Amino acid sequence: MTPITEVEGRRLALSNLEKVLYPATGFTKGEMLHYYATTADALLPHLRDRPLSFLRYPDGPDGQVFFAKNVPPGTPDWVTTAEVPRVEGPARMVLVQDLSSLMWAANLVTELHTPQWVIGAPGEADRLVFDLDPGSPATVVECCEVALWLRARLAADGIEAYAKTSGSKGLHLTAAIRPAPSEQATEYAKELAVEAEKAMPRLVIHRMTRSLRPGKVFVDWSQNAARKTTATPYTLRARREPTVSAPVTWEEVTDCRSPGSLTFLAPDLAPRLQDYGDLLAPLLDPSRSGTLP
Repeated sequence: MTPITEVEGRRLALSNLEKVLYPATGFTKGEMLHYYATTADALLPHLRDRPLSFLRYPDGPDGQVFFAKNVPPGTPDWVTTAEVPRVEGPARMVLVQDLSSLMWAANLVTELHTPQWVIGAPGEADRLVFDLDPGSPATVVECCEVALWLRARLAADGIEAYAKTSGSKGLHLTAAIRPAPSEQATEYAKELAVEAEKAMPRLVIHRMTRSLRPGKVFVDWSQNAARKTTATPYTLRARREPTVSAPVTWEEVTDCRSPGSLTFLAPDLAPRLQDYGDLLAPLLDPSRSGTLP
């Protein structure tokens, strides 16, 4: 029988708790749900008012993995949804606004991906993001070098950047900005990616062409487009192990000498939150938002 759990007065059927989702470590669905419950205080503010895209992997990362943007069938009526404009026509998407909705979404076994805008202002970016993706044999170590350059370049424009691991191979840089059209944010990010390539031509590439990427860091500026989404801070990823898109300090970025030093698994996050709190909390403070030049 599927256990029924009450979360914030909502009744949830949490299924297959003993199911192993990550065979490499034996990490189960029950452990995944516990992870989201214990990181919710840090995670939920980064989800609030942002329509959610699901990358689902119900049988683990070795099973079927698929994207779902529309409200999933069977979504409880107490889960907040909203109509979101799209080029192909409006769609209804989920907003995870509270712990009960987070636990319902986690029970679907999904990565959490959000856009750089909130539902009240679709296409008006309040976040700037760079996805630093290393082409083998480059690793996150090279991404850190690029991240430090971008941090300084953004600071020159009065924009304060923060870093998190992608939960995969690379690093994400993100910054809070005063709302601006997504097209403007995308163009600015591209300009900086091009500058980074000129400054570090042996290390950086700003084009997605795969043949150009071995040994370099692709600075993906395109995720600032209104239609694109990025892995949310603290989301688990559909990888071989239960890796997390984890916020990191700039000291950790500066000191990174091996990929393992910036690989964080679900059990690592509770002590990190106890030691550091939410390293991305400044993104939630409007007074710290930069202005695009």
